[in-house]
Amino acid sequence: MMQRPVPTGEYAVGTLTFTIYHDREETLPGSPETKRNVAARIYYPVQKESVHGLHKARYMSKEMAKGLARSVHAPIPYEKREKAGDNISDCYPDAPYAEGKRFPLIVYNHGYFSYRESNSFLCIELASQGYVVLSVAHSLEAACTEFDDGTYLYTAKGIAKKQYEPYFRGMMAAYRLIKSKGSEQELAKRFDEMQKQYCRFIISRIPEWEKDTLSAIHYARGHFADRIDFDMGIGITGHSIGGAVAYALCLDVPEFTCGINIDGALFGDHNGKILDRPFIQISCEDNAPAETGSLVDHSKPVWHVVFRKMKHLGFTDFKHMMKIKMLSGSLDADVMHENLCKCHLELFDTYLRKTKDRPELTSNNAVTVKEYAPDTSEKKWSLGDGVSGPLFENSEYSDPRNGTDI
Repeated sequence: MMQRPVPTGEYAVGTLTFTIYHDREETLPGSPETKRNVAARIYYPVQKESVHGLHKARYMSKEMAKGLARSVHAPIPYEKREKAGDNISDCYPDAPYAEGKRFPLIVYNHGYFSYRESNSFLCIELASQGYVVLSVAHSLEAACTEFDDGTYLYTAKGIAKKQYEPYFRGMMAAYRLIKSKGSEQELAKRFDEMQKQYCRFIISRIPEWEKDTLSAIHYARGHFADRIDFDMGIGITGHSIGGAVAYALCLDVPEFTCGINIDGALFGDHNGKILDRPFIQISCEDNAPAETGSLVDHSKPVWHVVFRKMKHLGFTDFKHMMKIKMLSGSLDADVMHENLCKCHLELFDTYLRKTKDRPELTSNNAVTVKEYAPDTSEKKWSLGDGVSGPLFENSEYSDPRNGTDI
C-alpha cells in the first residue's frame, strides 16, 4: 500500500486538468512536435460535505507509470496498485467549487524527467489549507505529459545527455562542486562558472519553462477568476529545475510575491539581478553546496532549510511510493512531508495570504533552518567539512553571512 499522507486542512480538495493548445513554436532540439502545448492540473478547496458520494481521482495512468519507470530506472507497481484499489489520490475530479469564495494561487513546477503530479501530496495539502494550486507540466522534458484530448508524450530522446555537455566532464564538475568548500558567495560563483561551461542547454530551457508557466497562469486568470484571488499576487514553488524556475520567475515577474526552491540548483542566467521577494531555499545535505545562489544578492529575507538524511527524489511523492533509500533517503516519509508542508504554509501564509507577521520556521531533528537578512555583511560561512553545527553532522560550523540559527 502506498503511504498517502492525509490532508489536514479544513477543506476537501477538488481537481481538474486543462490543456493549452496554441501556436507557440517548440524550441527543444530534435523535438517530434512543432508546437509546445501546455498541460496543467489545478487543485482547489471545496467544502467537505460536497464530496460525499464522489469518487476520488486516479493517481496515475498506465502510460505515466511506464514513463516514470523509464525516468527513475525503477519499477512502478502500477498493475499491483490498480488491482488493490490503491491507485487513488485524495482529491475529487470536478468537485463542486466553494461558491462565493476566492483563494490565493500557488504555482508548482516539477523537476526534469519528473511529472505534473510529482508533488501531489504537497499540492493537495496546500489546497486543503485554502489555496488554489496550479501544477504545470513541461512536455517532452517530463517523464510523461498527458493532454486532455487523450494523447500523451514521453521524454524526448537524447535530452538526458544534454544536461551536461560534454556529459562525463560536466558530471564530474558537478560532483566536485557539491564536495567543495567555501563561502556561499564562492560556491555560488563556482556553480555559475560550472553551468556556463557545461550546462548551456539547461540554461536555455529556463526561459521556455517560464513561458509554459505564464501561459498556464494566463489561462487560469481567464477561466478561474471566480475561484482565484489574483489581487493577492501569486506564490510559486517547484522541485529541482522547477525550483530554479520558481527562482527565475521571482526575479523576472513582479506578480510573484514569494517563492520556494525545493532542492534545485539555480540554473539560468541571473547575473546582475537582485532577488527582491521573500524566498526559501530547501536542500538536502548532499546538494546544499550547489544551491547557495539564492542566499546571496537579495533585498528581502531568505531562509535556507536543510533536510537531514534525504536524497533529491525524496522531496516528491516518491518518498511515499518507494522504499529505495538511495533515491529518497532514510528520513521518515511523514516527517519529510510535515516539514515540507510547514515551510510552504509558513511562507505563503505570511507573504501571500498575509495572515502572519513572519514565518515561524525553526530547526528540529529533521531540518536545520537559517535566516539570511537582507544586508551587506561580509561574514563568511563554509559548506562541506567546514560547516559546523546542526547543518551537517560531524562538522564544525562557522557563523554564516547574515545567517541566524533558528
